[in-house]
Amino acid sequence: MRFQDQVAIVTGGADGIGKEIARKMLAEGATVIITDINKAACEETVRGFQAEGFNVHSFPADVSQKNEVIEVVEKTKEQFGKIDVLVNNAGVVRDARITEMEEEDWDLVIDICLKGSFLFAKYTAEHMIAQEYGRIVNIASRAYLGNPGQANYSSAKSGVLGLTKALAKELGKYRITVNAVAPGLIETNALRNHPKYEKIKELQKRDSPIKRVGSTEDVANAVLFFASDASSYITGDILHVTGGRFG
Repeated sequence: MRFQDQVAIVTGGADGIGKEIARKMLAEGATVIITDINKAACEETVRGFQAEGFNVHSFPADVSQKNEVIEVVEKTKEQFGKIDVLVNNAGVVRDARITEMEEEDWDLVIDICLKGSFLFAKYTAEHMIAQEYGRIVNIASRAYLGNPGQANYSSAKSGVLGLTKALAKELGKYRITVNAVAPGLIETNALRNHPKYEKIKELQKRDSPIKRVGSTEDVANAVLFFASDASSYITGDILHVTGGRFG
């Protein structure tokens, strides 16, 4: 029970990777606040976890909106007394070649993936500094290395890594660690619904040293390591969950 009596916020926690992170933290004793822009999905996920007896709560929010972020952070602090762990998982993709990418799609991806991580880190860090303890885990992506058709997403995830390293240097003296997990191709509902799902899977198996698509559990295991005291002397680092694929 690595997270007994700890309080964690997981953004983008209604489905996919975020939901699995929340599930594993709950199973190890944490009180988890799930926030997601999809209010209905957020509440449904929380009801499912509560039916299993877990201490989990739903605070829906748009991570790119400052006032909504502040509300989630303040409600968490008021109701539960502290914030031990922040997992910045919320993200979105709007893929297009650069000559066809709309400015709105650039802005949306940067706002959700990068600005959202900044806002939650900023307002959560205030409480972590006061208590002189905290764990911030940012979900990046192998896409930071650059993917065709993902100039917006690759740029946002590169920014997440820069944010991670800067905050690690700022916050270490307060016993707050800041690390990032960079997943590769992960089996989620979004991937399974992709029109080229089978082709994508075959390419992953061909190009990856580990011949399979990653699971949400693979990513969650990495996140829980960084969120726990087992990683207390690690900060500003990146853990790739890619099956060994970096190109």
